[in-house]
Amino acid sequence: MDQPAILILGIGNILWADEGFGVRVVQSLQQSYAFPPSITLMDGGTQGLALMPYVQQADILIIIDAVDFQLNPGTLVELHDAEVPAYLGANKMSLHQVSFQEVLVLSQLLGQCPDRLVLIGVQPETLEDYGGSLTAAVKSQITAAMDRVLAYLALLGIHTGLKTPISDQPKAASGMDEYERLRPSARAACRIGDSRFL
Repeated sequence: MDQPAILILGIGNILWADEGFGVRVVQSLQQSYAFPPSITLMDGGTQGLALMPYVQQADILIIIDAVDFQLNPGTLVELHDAEVPAYLGANKMSLHQVSFQEVLVLSQLLGQCPDRLVLIGVQPETLEDYGGSLTAAVKSQITAAMDRVLAYLALLGIHTGLKTPISDQPKAASGMDEYERLRPSARAACRIGDSRFL
């Protein structure tokens, strides 16, 4: 029996603090686990409508993103099927969310929408920090979000194997530690604004 085509999609922008959550989770999953050929992991960035062909090819779509649920920062929420588009379109924090909602709507209109949708979203704390990394509250949810993805796959009868035991993995497995080490301070990079222009 053929396995369903599953797309695990992290969307967001790693240059805008907590906006990068979805991408960082997908990077961590890719570094840590071996997935069967029926599963595609993708850094969707902020591509919006350019993601449409990939979404249309998926039987099951798992989206990981920072979403404004109006909850405490770092709160992790899991939504399924009809619940998903409403949250991707409401209280948008960035252009990619509207574009991705359009991807889902257009796919439905064309009759090529995934049979199942899952959204694993985190409530962001900070978005207005260009060049900033994930806040502590959001960063602490990366492993929990990974566990949610793996638990959902297990419900489908799909099990993954560790590439390398977590304790043996290099600290910079997702690239985030290296990013944080090399980026300039908020003051040096004027990430919080330059008073000469304010």
